[in-house]
Amino acid sequence: MGGCPAGEFGWGNVSRAEVERAMLRAIELGVNFFDTADTYGLGRSEETLGETLRAHRGQVVLATKFGVRVENGKTFFDNSPAYIEKALAASLARLRTDCVDLYQAHYLDGVTPVSEMMEALIRHQEKGDIRAIGLSNIDPAILPELEPYREHIATFQNHFSLAHRDDEAAMRRIADGLAAAPLTWGSLGQGMLTGKYGADVHFEANDRRSRSVYDNFYGDKLKKNLRIVEAMRPIARAHGVPVSGVAVRWILDSLPGGVVITGVKSPAQAEANAIALTFALTADEKAALDGVSSGEA
Repeated sequence: MGGCPAGEFGWGNVSRAEVERAMLRAIELGVNFFDTADTYGLGRSEETLGETLRAHRGQVVLATKFGVRVENGKTFFDNSPAYIEKALAASLARLRTDCVDLYQAHYLDGVTPVSEMMEALIRHQEKGDIRAIGLSNIDPAILPELEPYREHIATFQNHFSLAHRDDEAAMRRIADGLAAAPLTWGSLGQGMLTGKYGADVHFEANDRRSRSVYDNFYGDKLKKNLRIVEAMRPIARAHGVPVSGVAVRWILDSLPGGVVITGVKSPAQAEANAIALTFALTADEKAALDGVSSGEA
C-alpha cells in the first residue's frame, strides 16, 4: 500500500480517518507492505502510518524514502550523509519505530557520490536503524557505480503500469543487474486504470492531476488509456473483480517477484486492489493487455 494519499496533499479531498481505516483493512486482506516518503505531506504520511500501524508493527513492513527536501519554497534533492542522518532520525520518530524495514533513496541528487550515499546507508544498517536499503527512480546507467554495493541493495522502485511501460526494459535490466526486487509506483496510472474516469475527466485545483504534467488524463495519452481500460473491462467481468484488480494483476504477472504499490484513500479501494491476489490472468488475457498497452499513445 502506498502512503502518498496519506500525506493529505495533492490528491483532492482526503479523509485521514478513511485512510487509517484503509490501512487496517489492507492488513486484514493480507497486505503487509506499506510504503511512504518523508516528503509526502511533509511528514504527515509517515505520522499517519506510524500512529495507525503501531499496534500491528510486527505484522508489517514499513518502507520510507529520503532525499527530497522542501525548504524556503524550493524543492531539491539531497543524498548527503549529513542529511541522511537527519532525515532518518526524523522518519523514525514520525513512524514511531526504532528501525525502518526498507529505507530508500527517493531520487539521486547528482551531486553526492553514490559511494558516499551507500556507505552512509550501510553504516545505519549496521547500527540497526535500517533493515534493508532500496533505491527509487534510477536508470540503468548508474549500475556500474552501484556494482560494489550490489549485495546491500534489496529493492528498487520505478514507475511502471499498463499506462506507463516506457521504462519496462530498463526495469528488467536493473532487476538483473542488482539482483534486487522491483517495486512499482504509479501502478494504477494515478487512478486512470481504476476505470472510474472517462473522456470528460476533470479534477479540482486541490488535486495534482488537474495539471497537464499528469499526462495520463490529457490528450492522446488519455485516449490510449481509455482503450486500455476498455480492454480491461471484459477481463474484470470474467473474473468478477474490479478493473483496478486487473491492473494490479497484470503487473504481478509481468514482473515476477515484484511488489505493486498502490495508493488508496478508502477501505473500498484497498479491497479493490488486494483482490488481485485471488486470481490469475489467462495467457490470452495477458497477451491482449500487452498488446493494447504497447507502443506510443
